[in-house]
Amino acid sequence: MDFELNEDQDLFRRTLRAFVDQEIVPVASEWEREGRHPEEIIEGFRRLGLFGVTIPEEYGGLDLDRVSFALVFEEIARGWMGVAGVLGSHSLASWMIAKYGTDEQRAAYLPDLATGARRTGIALTEPGAGTDLQGIQTRAVREGDEYVIHGTKTWITNARHADPLPVLVKTSAAEPAHKGMSVLLVDADRGFTVSRDLPKLGYKGTETCEVVFDGVRVPASSLLGAAEGRGMQQVLSALELGRVNIAARAVGVSQCAYEAALGYSKERHAFGQPIAEFQAIQLKLADMATDIQAARLLTYWAASRSEAGAVTSEAAMAKYFASEVALRATMESMRIHGGYGYSQEYVVERLYRDAPLMAIGEGTNDVQRMVIARSLLSGTAKVGW
Repeated sequence: MDFELNEDQDLFRRTLRAFVDQEIVPVASEWEREGRHPEEIIEGFRRLGLFGVTIPEEYGGLDLDRVSFALVFEEIARGWMGVAGVLGSHSLASWMIAKYGTDEQRAAYLPDLATGARRTGIALTEPGAGTDLQGIQTRAVREGDEYVIHGTKTWITNARHADPLPVLVKTSAAEPAHKGMSVLLVDADRGFTVSRDLPKLGYKGTETCEVVFDGVRVPASSLLGAAEGRGMQQVLSALELGRVNIAARAVGVSQCAYEAALGYSKERHAFGQPIAEFQAIQLKLADMATDIQAARLLTYWAASRSEAGAVTSEAAMAKYFASEVALRATMESMRIHGGYGYSQEYVVERLYRDAPLMAIGEGTNDVQRMVIARSLLSGTAKVGW
């Protein structure tokens, strides 16, 4: 396979890079320390049409190819991984509505989601159910022409701005559990409550919240695709795209860590010469560069394969490998920076705090390894061509 970007993809990448370098990189660390909501950056996303990356053109979206989709998150995360979250959950939820929604749901939501006039997220995780989504306790009971929702969701990105908020619920006690799970599109005016913001090590710039549904009533027409009992399948297919998103973010963070280490190693002098002249530093840079390029190519491969359908093992491989690279690259960049790497005056400190999320989000890396192994054992995936 040819891993060169085509002309359109390369132009798109250069446009993204210019935006990130001009509007995100100069303010990211300061705004993160201030806890400032990055409204100016979000407005830039709107201006570039990035809220519509997974929305068909007929609804005003960009409908990007999957490699370009990955480029969005790689480039933005290179500037500030936290603000990539503003687009991440929004893009997954928009994709779900575009793929599974009824004609009425698409017409009602997608045009405004494409422009960023509406934003969205996705409510899956609960205090007692993260990796094991079949263990969720949030329930929606049908009463006439409405569903009544009770439950709590946590770690919800964009919760304060989501309209609608797709929510994974149990609509029946069917066994196995996934057959009783559905997705409801809950409009902001229906009364769900954001009960608190969760304090985090990194991934700042976008809110991460706990959301409570205490008897929230939604019309039966809110059922995604008018398909009760199909929620788990809808969510799992979206999470494959989400793992490509996370892999691309990890590549962006790793790239930034590498560039910071390379630049610093040329400027910092010790024992009468730049530390880049020391073999120990050169070996670290060589390992980082090799790892990052391998993670990038694996991510683009998974992204391109997803154009044709399910990429369960490919997305798991990309997310697992790229996120582990991000952990290593940020640590090695901090080592190269020495004491300055531990200071908020240098970007590597923020990168080091942002990297662990990619090893946890969209399914922990241990889960990804299990997914890969099962795919290999079942014959649905193989190593080689």
